[in-house]
Amino acid sequence: MTHTTVPLIFDLDGTLVDPAGGITGGIAAALAELGLPVPGPAQLDAMIGPKLSHALTAIAGVPAHQLERAITIYRAHYVSSGIAQSQLYPGIRELLETFAAAGRPVGVATQKPENLARVVLEHHGIAHLFDTIRGSAPDEMAAADASAPAGKAEIVAAALADLEQQAAAHPGQAVMVGDRAQDVAGAAANGLECIGVGWGFALDGELREAGAAEIVHSTEALHESVLRRDAADVDDAARSEVPANAHV
Repeated sequence: MTHTTVPLIFDLDGTLVDPAGGITGGIAAALAELGLPVPGPAQLDAMIGPKLSHALTAIAGVPAHQLERAITIYRAHYVSSGIAQSQLYPGIRELLETFAAAGRPVGVATQKPENLARVVLEHHGIAHLFDTIRGSAPDEMAAADASAPAGKAEIVAAALADLEQQAAAHPGQAVMVGDRAQDVAGAAANGLECIGVGWGFALDGELREAGAAEIVHSTEALHESVLRRDAADVDDAARSEVPANAHV
């Protein structure tokens, strides 16, 4: 019998982990220390997901000459207290454990620096449930350079390449799971669909306008969506095995 297990690539903040003020508080602290205006809550929330360097310049208006210092202050705040503020979204741990028990290849693709992403996942005791964890470069000033391959599409591509090494993986059928438009775009750039999650930081209509294949609002619904994709891939595989001249 044909069996298909769709590989999954998860975003981190807003998808697996609720930063619970750890990110926005760190950004606000960095801006205040530099004597820069602190945006309101909605703008701070909008900075969760994109590259930090881009969010600081495009949303918070940090001048180029202060960007490196802002990132340094933010990272110190985030490591010292921000990670401890974060928490897993309800049902995430159980869902990942279910996927691991089933042998489903699962990875993370985040624009958070890769080493820091691993620290966050280890803090919550779930790093071992992933076959790969991919993120941006540790040097975020390098990541701010448009010539550096640090965009979401490249990070998703790296995670996808890692999952290709898993014996059970079918990378052409992998699916991205994320909460922001850049997750959808990163998936599309690699020929993947993206399931949007409704518990993250997307603005109203953002995921649908970006082209998310589906939007779910609970981990139970996400699990059901993944199982439907497993079944659909089995049906597609079965049809492809039927000879063209077969009588049905």
